[in-house]
Amino acid sequence: MSDAPPPQAPLPDAPRPGRRRLLVLLPLVLFLALAALFYGRLFSGDPSRVPSALLGRAAPTLALAPLDGLTRDGTPVPGLTTAALAGEVTVLNVFASWCVPCRDEHPFLVQLSQMKGFRLVGLNYKDDAENARRFLGRFGNPYSAVGVDPNGRAAIDWGVYGVPETFVVGRDGRILYKYIGPIDAEGLTARLIPEIEKAMAANGAPAAPAP
Repeated sequence: MSDAPPPQAPLPDAPRPGRRRLLVLLPLVLFLALAALFYGRLFSGDPSRVPSALLGRAAPTLALAPLDGLTRDGTPVPGLTTAALAGEVTVLNVFASWCVPCRDEHPFLVQLSQMKGFRLVGLNYKDDAENARRFLGRFGNPYSAVGVDPNGRAAIDWGVYGVPETFVVGRDGRILYKYIGPIDAEGLTARLIPEIEKAMAANGAPAAPAP
């Protein structure tokens, strides 16, 4: 019997340093590629034109209490209900006092509130009542009604991505348009006002004059 050791399977060649580095980086490269693709799909184009599954459908039910202590011209500002959306074109703006972009867009909402033929209402999202009142007291209250959404449930029902967002609701209570992000001068004149005028014309009302 031979005392020679049994044959051994040859060891695989050790990966070269460059190849080993590539194997380590490959998962990261794939992750970054997928992230870039997702980001591009999500934010490409005009963010205010992101489609909503609710467009053309009846607005979700609203039963929101008013912002406690908020008045307009000495009269308490009412909350938001589904019934309040019927019979007139309504622009519903989702806002919060802690939202910096909401402050940026607020002067344009004040400008919008000076137009006739529709109502502008606010949905106060996950806010502190005192801070919300201070916000509207400092920058002006453009809303004829303000509903408080303390836990964000109503915003979820409306398909809100974040604040601010603005909806145009027809006289029949259907959501006709959704504007995502803060309203600016171009967005107000080129997109939001034309959609409001379209909604008013569809319901037999004269177009609102430009502010």
